[in-house]
Amino acid sequence: MDMEEKPKYGEPKKFDPDFKGPIQNRGCTDIVCCIFFIVAIVGYVAVGILAWTHGDPRKVIYPTDSMGQYCGQGTLEKKPLLFYFNMMKCASPMVLLEFQCPTPQVCVEKCPNRTMTLVTAIGDKQDWEYYRSFCREDPGVKKSVPQILQEKLCPAYLISSKPFLQRCFPSLGKKGEVITVGDQETFNDGEKIRDAKDLVAGMKNATVVMEGRQVAMKIFEDYTKSWYWILICLLIAVVLSLIFIVLLRYLAGIMVWVMIVMVIAVVAYGIVHCSVKYVSLKDTPGANITLQQLGFQPDFSVYLHIRQTWLAFIIILAILEFIIIILLIFLRNRIRIAVELMKEASRAVGYVMSSLFYPIFTFFLLTIVIAYWGVTAVFLSTSSEPVYKVFNETVCPHARETCIPENFTLSKMKTDCPQSECLFAFYGGETPYHKYLIFLQFYNVFLFFWCANFVTALGQMTLAGAFASYYWAPNKTKDMPAFPLCASLGRSLRYHTGSLAFGSLILAIVQIIRVLLEYIDHKLKGAQNKFAKFLLCCMKCCFWCLEKFIKFLNRNAYIMVAIYGKNFCRSACDAFFLLMRNVIRVVVLDKVTDFILFLGKLLIVGLVGIFAFFFFSGHTDAFKGTAPSLHYYWVPILTVLVGSYFIAHGFFSVYAMCVDTLFLCFCEDLERNDGSASRPYYMTTELRDILMKDADAAQTPTSRDMAM
Repeated sequence: MDMEEKPKYGEPKKFDPDFKGPIQNRGCTDIVCCIFFIVAIVGYVAVGILAWTHGDPRKVIYPTDSMGQYCGQGTLEKKPLLFYFNMMKCASPMVLLEFQCPTPQVCVEKCPNRTMTLVTAIGDKQDWEYYRSFCREDPGVKKSVPQILQEKLCPAYLISSKPFLQRCFPSLGKKGEVITVGDQETFNDGEKIRDAKDLVAGMKNATVVMEGRQVAMKIFEDYTKSWYWILICLLIAVVLSLIFIVLLRYLAGIMVWVMIVMVIAVVAYGIVHCSVKYVSLKDTPGANITLQQLGFQPDFSVYLHIRQTWLAFIIILAILEFIIIILLIFLRNRIRIAVELMKEASRAVGYVMSSLFYPIFTFFLLTIVIAYWGVTAVFLSTSSEPVYKVFNETVCPHARETCIPENFTLSKMKTDCPQSECLFAFYGGETPYHKYLIFLQFYNVFLFFWCANFVTALGQMTLAGAFASYYWAPNKTKDMPAFPLCASLGRSLRYHTGSLAFGSLILAIVQIIRVLLEYIDHKLKGAQNKFAKFLLCCMKCCFWCLEKFIKFLNRNAYIMVAIYGKNFCRSACDAFFLLMRNVIRVVVLDKVTDFILFLGKLLIVGLVGIFAFFFFSGHTDAFKGTAPSLHYYWVPILTVLVGSYFIAHGFFSVYAMCVDTLFLCFCEDLERNDGSASRPYYMTTELRDILMKDADAAQTPTSRDMAM
């Protein structure tokens, strides 16, 4: 086999006297994919500009009157509340289909605090002055009551109401078992005397329409009250992660064992705390009902008053503790070797100290990508136009047809159905832009995955290039570049943007397929076809495994690109076969190191999560009066837990990338060189002792049994 020929599976590479590590002459790779990526980014910017031009986020924030105007905005700035002329019309089943009550709606400054009819109010000057503030337009003094009602200029009656979700709902109460409104059991709707209970159906339908928005608004309100405390908790996670990373640099051996012990201790504390809560609720009324009986509750704090919830926590934490302890017992010898590998990684990090802060740059880029995607998605979803439809209380051939409010009174629809109204129904549109809106949303999601994967890939290749510079430097002090991280970042962007785009594109395609499968699964939840469900489940499982494999392959391909400067496909192929030729080392050493780093992430999340729980839940007297009053205190806690994990993952990924790079370089070095004077190893003596010891241990029967 000559020097240019690729080695066969299991066959080591020959010595290449011209190989000088990652600092060498190289050219641009995967140029076609680079051009394609740039064009896609330009298109993404165009989609954003288009969305920002047509979109209006007010559509999902503020209520809209019958003319499509936003309450509390523009000329209606002083009228933030929505008032329904006839709440009983909301009892129609069409409300749940079209999300609009078939009754006129106007924006008002305050909800009515009196109960009266149009007939009684129009005869009293003071009452009429108050009453007409709830009319669509001033009827003047010439029009009679029948004319006002026929043209639906004013409501037939007012009911004492209270604001709820920026809408006026009747103030219902109870006298014993009888429902009342404004302390009265009946009310006059302008035509006859009705029972207060007749309002319940309309209120229930109107409430169902807004339930999702209610929960979303409460969550949004919780974020507005607690965002700075969330940032403080995330800052604590950053500080803890930095402290652990720096301590790993100088005290790698000690810190690994400290992390392992502390993880076990934190999980054990969780088991004890949940057990105490479980026992304390033993004699509490209502605490013994099951979660199935309770059903779904938007206020998650309700579940914490149920014993079964704490029992579930105990079981989950106990299983987690058992798994961790069992793994530690069986991998104790491998962990000792992995600790030595962590020490070598710490030495490499010591030569590239700026790598410890590189995750901050990655976080910054990911924040830009996520923010751009989120803002574009909101503007795209609100870039539709108001659609008006015909609403009629009686049978009408034009019911639910689209209409134009400006000329509706002169239209044939109004002539055929004199009692009909042209009211705002929803947001949509018939223009080419609105027809292809779903494709723009799809493009937004796809480019989000592609850009996010590209940023992650850029971080991996940059760190790999910096640590490879350390490995392949014959003299670590003299031959290392002055700024290895900046040099590696420059090489990655200048020569290998196409390779980064290629790898992240493949991953983005798999991820978007997984999103589509989840969407199909959501749509088929009510389906009875068990074969279709089984097939969909198998596909979801297969694509999940495929995504994990591609992430693993991409990561190692980027390392090979950083070392040799070859294109993505060649690098991925070389990395895969190199790992296959050293599969025992990969399984029993490299993955053990990943497990140790995962325990470190769990420790950071556990420590910050415990602090966030006691702070936001108010279960500790020390934080009472300081913690904000929230609807759902689980909202900031979950945010802190997820954010802390990503922060810890970002910082610990520096060590993970260092270990993976050193490991791959070691395997490559071992195949190219034999340690002789003419072909010396580039690896340090310490790294050779660690990995050679592992190679010897891998041959023992005990180790083989453990690996199996």
